[in-house]
Amino acid sequence: MPGICGESMSKSNYTVYVYVLDTLADWELGYVAAELNSGRFFKSGAPRVSLKTLGCSKEPIKTMGGMTITPDCVIGDIATDESSVLLLPGADTWSDPKHGAIIEKAGEFLASGATVCAICGATAALANAGLLDNRPHTSNGPGFLEMMCPSYKGQGFYVDEPSAADDNLITAGCTGALPWAKRIIGRLGVFQTDALEYWYDYFNTGKPEHFFALMQSLPQRG
Repeated sequence: MPGICGESMSKSNYTVYVYVLDTLADWELGYVAAELNSGRFFKSGAPRVSLKTLGCSKEPIKTMGGMTITPDCVIGDIATDESSVLLLPGADTWSDPKHGAIIEKAGEFLASGATVCAICGATAALANAGLLDNRPHTSNGPGFLEMMCPSYKGQGFYVDEPSAADDNLITAGCTGALPWAKRIIGRLGVFQTDALEYWYDYFNTGKPEHFFALMQSLPQRG
């Protein structure tokens, strides 16, 4: 029986599973988790998004910044369909064999049309499993995946940009958290297109005109 994380969602709504593991790089999830959870800039009629933390067990983890997170659910609980999204953050502990189960699940997500979003060290975990060998992706710069994953064969598909997307796979390097978040938000269709551009430009530049344009683009709330 599915647990709390296996509840069915209509195709117009999403469940976003955030995999948490020791030494998780806090900053890499900040933009995307805050916006998807708060919905503060969502368009009228946007799909509902349910954000759930996911672990290889229910044991609490400690992030790189010293934050303690207790997972909402475990891998066996999650639903795999096109309304499911898996966020895989960077961490220094991806080489631990216990995380092999979530990488196997990531392969199932990709095959089923569900969305997988990996950043920094999580891209190495995908590469090590051969999941980046035949589709466009990026990571922490040219040569990083070869260094971390001797069996990596995806050099011909590497995109030397902060973030890259190939249909239901969205990847980024450790400094690409903002463009990674933009691609994820855009794929879910929860912002108006102009609002997403203003949001990105504001956080990318800090210029106030982008903030005011963002505020003016939002739906009036009664």
